[in-house]
Amino acid sequence: MTARPEAVLLDIDGVLVVGDQPVPGAVRAVHWLREQGIPFRCVSNATRRSRSAIAARLAGFGFPVEPSLVFTPATAAVRRIRADGADSCLLLATGDVHLDLLAGGCRLDDRDPPFVVVGDAGDAWTYGSLNRAFRLLTGGARLLALERDRYWRDRDGLSLGAGPFVAALEFAAGCTAEVMGKPSPAFFRLALDDLGCAAPSVLMLGDDPVADIQGARSAGCTGWLVRTGKFRIEDLGTVPVRPDRVIGSVADLPALLE
Repeated sequence: MTARPEAVLLDIDGVLVVGDQPVPGAVRAVHWLREQGIPFRCVSNATRRSRSAIAARLAGFGFPVEPSLVFTPATAAVRRIRADGADSCLLLATGDVHLDLLAGGCRLDDRDPPFVVVGDAGDAWTYGSLNRAFRLLTGGARLLALERDRYWRDRDGLSLGAGPFVAALEFAAGCTAEVMGKPSPAFFRLALDDLGCAAPSVLMLGDDPVADIQGARSAGCTGWLVRTGKFRIEDLGTVPVRPDRVIGSVADLPALLE
């Protein structure tokens, strides 16, 4: 992409913030987007926080982000469940992400729901919770993965994401999960629809060559990889879709788009 994009999609963890600190220059870059009148949306695979909690966290760092500018896998999961005519699910995730499901008209049910929704449960993963999900899936429930990232960078290093647990349930129950978050093209289309922009005119910034770059490219967007967060140079040799560009960080965005 050589021309200035009509809109920008920003990953959050690893791009705007790492652990409990904003990436140097990231706050200024997002303010610059607003000053330039370039619409943006924050697209995250975070499955522990609701949209409101994510926006509040970002606002606390100084980012000009409201809940309506945040897109998460829970947003997509609610639409998927409701589109099927259902209104309940078993949710395996920690934090307050359940608030987004409830707000969308989806109640939580661990007895006989038509969907099992799996996010990041951290230390709350237990044999019992996985076995309950397994039994529901073998009984006919469908598996929705809020995300299936292999890992993410926490404040103390790389940590397991939801992906390994989703894979375990798929293997045990003999099913295939529908991925609600990145890299699903459907997830990106939700944000594009909200922006009202055509995919080729939209730039995605991410730190994950699969979830962010491959997902964005499969939806028709341009994908730039940043060297912050979980970025590892060796990963570029193992992915089928390479980024259109690799930059230092989101802080470089204003200079590159001037």
